[in-house]
Amino acid sequence: LQYGIVLDAGSSHTAMFIYKWPADKENDTGVVSEHGTCDVEGPGISSYSSNPPAAGTSLEHCLNQALRDVPKEKHASTPLYLGATAGMRLLNIADPQVSDAVLRAVAATLKTYPFDFRGAKILSGEEEGVFGWVTANYLLENFIKRGWLGEWIQPQKKTLGAMDFGGASTQITFETRDMIENPRNEVMLKLYGQAYKVYTHSFLCYGRDQVLKRLLSKLLQAESYQETVSHPCWPVGYNKSLLLSSTYDSPCTEKERPSLALNTTVTLIGTGNGNLCALHVSKLFDFTNCAFSRCSFDGVFQPEVSGNFIAFSAFFYTVDFIRTVMGRPVHLPSDLKDAADTICATSWSELLQKAPKLEKRLPDYCAVSTFVYLLTTKGYSFNNHSFPNIAFQKKVGETSIGWALGYMLNLTNMIPAEKPSSHKSMLYNYWVILILLFVVTTLTSLVTAICLLRHSKSSII
Repeated sequence: LQYGIVLDAGSSHTAMFIYKWPADKENDTGVVSEHGTCDVEGPGISSYSSNPPAAGTSLEHCLNQALRDVPKEKHASTPLYLGATAGMRLLNIADPQVSDAVLRAVAATLKTYPFDFRGAKILSGEEEGVFGWVTANYLLENFIKRGWLGEWIQPQKKTLGAMDFGGASTQITFETRDMIENPRNEVMLKLYGQAYKVYTHSFLCYGRDQVLKRLLSKLLQAESYQETVSHPCWPVGYNKSLLLSSTYDSPCTEKERPSLALNTTVTLIGTGNGNLCALHVSKLFDFTNCAFSRCSFDGVFQPEVSGNFIAFSAFFYTVDFIRTVMGRPVHLPSDLKDAADTICATSWSELLQKAPKLEKRLPDYCAVSTFVYLLTTKGYSFNNHSFPNIAFQKKVGETSIGWALGYMLNLTNMIPAEKPSSHKSMLYNYWVILILLFVVTTLTSLVTAICLLRHSKSSII
């Protein structure tokens, strides 16, 4: 077996994925599987801007696990990558020197381990979207698969669109035949000899954590930063005091920063008003300006969504909460809206009773469910016909969906641009030999049985 390690340095936390695959089948599909995972304790590496060395130190627990999970004799040949996403993109906007310092500190730690370190970099939003799309379709064997005789088969099924919802950004990526009017949204891929025209866009500041910060900013602004501000998306019975600095510490909210001292404390009181919550969440989008024939929001071109989609990360966790904790199905947009309204109308004590282990995130499910509803329906234009084509999933089989696997497959060149040669492989030859042996053995058995039968009959006579 061969192994590969990818550290997904997201905005809210870092996750490590260890992959494995048979060494003699590098260009096959569907053979890479997840060998192990580890969630790094603490926040994402972008949170260590005031102490970059600590960003590197934070990874050591998971890297030590990788030392145990990957056989020692494979350490030197195991590629190790770190990809940072929207949290570091935001830090790079705010202070490029600090983001460089964090990446250097992380790289310094990774180099001390015996793996084949291949670099730490910040992914663009488009890379994040496309690698997530590659991961999902690779795992579902939508590009190519091996037949039972060992031959390559081009599946006659369409690829799935991919929707990712992280802490600081959200991505939508799907194959389309429509003209992509903005060249920045078009990616041409050639995988296994097949060309794919893919639409992709990443919306920075539209990840879960940044949406919640931006929503707070709008609410504070609407009530002129009074000492007490009502929060329609928080449940009745939930109140919290916070410093203004915790809302305005991001490039996503800095344009709305008030002239007040940022160490000012404001108390927010949950009012659980679903309609008012939806009104404020909708103000996070701009649905008015569009220089193209059609747009999603904020003036971004998007062709009509088509085919099946897989929605992962916070999309999955939000819908999973609705299904498991609230006990509600999510088949149509109206189901999602009704569920969001129900969550908003549920008191803090009731929510705590339903899901005590989720206490930290519980207050925000009303806002996040409302956001997911508006993003998918009003933003991406999913309707009663297309919304049921979205599968909200965390994994395919035993492997997590996200950009990490697609990133590793790309950097290790495990998905060739050209379709592998007809590849009458050893596997195929073995199948032929086995089938011939089976036929010969079966015929021999039949002949022997007939002879024995005749012999027994002649003996009786």
